[in-house]
Amino acid sequence: MGEGARSALPPNWEVRTSKSRGIDYYYNTVTRESRWDAPSGDEASKMRASHILAKHIKSRKPSSWREDTITRTPEEAIERVLGFREEIMEEPSDEELTPEQLLERRKAMFADLASSESDCSSAKRGGDLGWFDRGQMQPAFEKGVLALEINEISEPVLTDSGCHIILRTG
Repeated sequence: MGEGARSALPPNWEVRTSKSRGIDYYYNTVTRESRWDAPSGDEASKMRASHILAKHIKSRKPSSWREDTITRTPEEAIERVLGFREEIMEEPSDEELTPEQLLERRKAMFADLASSESDCSSAKRGGDLGWFDRGQMQPAFEKGVLALEINEISEPVLTDSGCHIILRTG
C-alpha cells in the first residue's frame, strides 16, 4: 500500500496487518472498529443483518461456543445451513397466513435457529449482528448482504469464518 493512501485516512484511522490473513486492514484507534476496506468520510450507508454460521474444519477458527473443536467438513457445513434455510422457508400447510404473518414466522424461526444452532457468538442475540458500515465485514459476507432485499434470506454464503445464511434486516 502506498504512503499516499495511508495519509488520506480520516482522523483516528491507521493501517494494520492481520496476523491470521497477512493482509492490511484499517483500525480506528478511538472506536476500536476494524474493517477490510479503507474508510472515507462519505460512506453513510449502513446495513443490518442476522446470520446463522456453520463453521467447519477449514474455518479460520474451527471452534465455537457450541463446540470446542469443529469436525464437520465444508460440504457438511453447506448442507447444515441449507437445511436451516429449507426449514425456515417451508410454508405451513396446516394454516393460512398473510404475507406479513409468514414473514414474522420466518424471522422468528431464523432467530430461534440462530440462538441454538449458530457457531457465532451472535447466537445470544438471535444471530443479530447489528448495524455495520461497508468494509466492516468480510468481503464475501458484505457482498451477500448487499445482494439481498430487506427481509430476504440468502442462499449459503462462504467466508473464511465458515458457511452462513443471512437475513438482511436493514
